[in-house]
Amino acid sequence: MTILVRNAKKDDWDEIKYIYEAGISTGLATFETKAPTTYEQWVIKAHPNCILIAHDENKVLGWCKITPISDRLAYAGVGEVSVYVHPIAQGKGVGNFLLKNLITLSEEQGYWTLQASIFRENNSSVYLHKKNGFREVGIREKIGKLNGKWRDNVLLERRSNLVGLEENY
Repeated sequence: MTILVRNAKKDDWDEIKYIYEAGISTGLATFETKAPTTYEQWVIKAHPNCILIAHDENKVLGWCKITPISDRLAYAGVGEVSVYVHPIAQGKGVGNFLLKNLITLSEEQGYWTLQASIFRENNSSVYLHKKNGFREVGIREKIGKLNGKWRDNVLLERRSNLVGLEENY
């Protein structure tokens, strides 16, 4: 399978939404219980240059994006990562391909820290992030409820080796 990557566009919305809804249905991907109804709602908080899809010649295989964690200037280079893979493409390297491309793109956009908050039970996602240079910084116990049940999140972060090196701590 040849996997390609490009910026997401409005025409991709139906396939993006399908993948997001498939992730939601697992109960392992997000506290959200339904996908946004429009592309505009989905991208509104995301960094406009950090929304990617992986695709083959026929369909969208996955998507990823970065959402800034704050509007405060001090956190301008810190973003939260989301990665979702189509059920038929899971285990085929799509998530890894997306995350690698997103990391490169994030550094071009000035991000020095990427973070991910992942359900403790989502072992494959935790592994994917660690494989790409994220480190576990803690467990956020009972951080939120999903379907009436408290859930824990593993908090991971990745610091850039390229961005932010020009200044001393």
